[in-house]
Amino acid sequence: MEFTPDLLLHGLVWYVAFVFSLTLHEAAHAWAALKLGDPTASEGGQVTLNPVPHIARSPFGTVLVPLLSFGFMGWMMGWASAPYDPAWAARHPKRAGWMALAGPVSNLFLMLWSGIAIRVGLAAGYFTLPTRDVLSFDRLVVGGDPTADGVSVLLSILFSLNFLLFLFNLLPLPPLDGSAVIQLVLPKRISLRYQQLLAEPMFALLGLILAWRFFGVLFVPIYGVAVGLLYLGLGVS
Repeated sequence: MEFTPDLLLHGLVWYVAFVFSLTLHEAAHAWAALKLGDPTASEGGQVTLNPVPHIARSPFGTVLVPLLSFGFMGWMMGWASAPYDPAWAARHPKRAGWMALAGPVSNLFLMLWSGIAIRVGLAAGYFTLPTRDVLSFDRLVVGGDPTADGVSVLLSILFSLNFLLFLFNLLPLPPLDGSAVIQLVLPKRISLRYQQLLAEPMFALLGLILAWRFFGVLFVPIYGVAVGLLYLGLGVS
């Protein structure tokens, strides 16, 4: 991959969208935990949209891996985390489930906000629809000038990336949030044993392997439906 000025600018837009999406996700976890009785993440400075505390906690997943993945693949992957008290989760498994759900819900909110902004931009003539050869994960709309085009890329990435984060994190596989959300429907007597199983490194590794192997099969058709709804009424087929 040749690192031209345009590519570096595109990478900067990608990184801003990526870090903000991760920051919102982890801040939502931390805020929900605080409201539900666990101040651990709050005391660590995680209840904030300032990305610095989140980057400082997970520099490998928020800086190195995203930049390397963009350099090699043209898109970013990575991770962040918010601490919590396992003893609190054991005492209050349903609260822990709500705390886990807060992260993906924040990504859904950001995806919907981005979709609304895209539709407003289309209605105002600020954006236009891309041709089929241009349409991609980070090109859902096109701007008519350099500034509008930069905003169109940012909103496209926010829409697509946050939809991906929402779906991916809801997979009921450890260590993803969906595995903890299951506690919302489990009897309390089962939840403690379930939490112990989730804490086993072997299960976390197996969960990540399964998620990586099968998520694409799930994501592609559902993402297609989401983009279809984004373009609803615009005569796109």
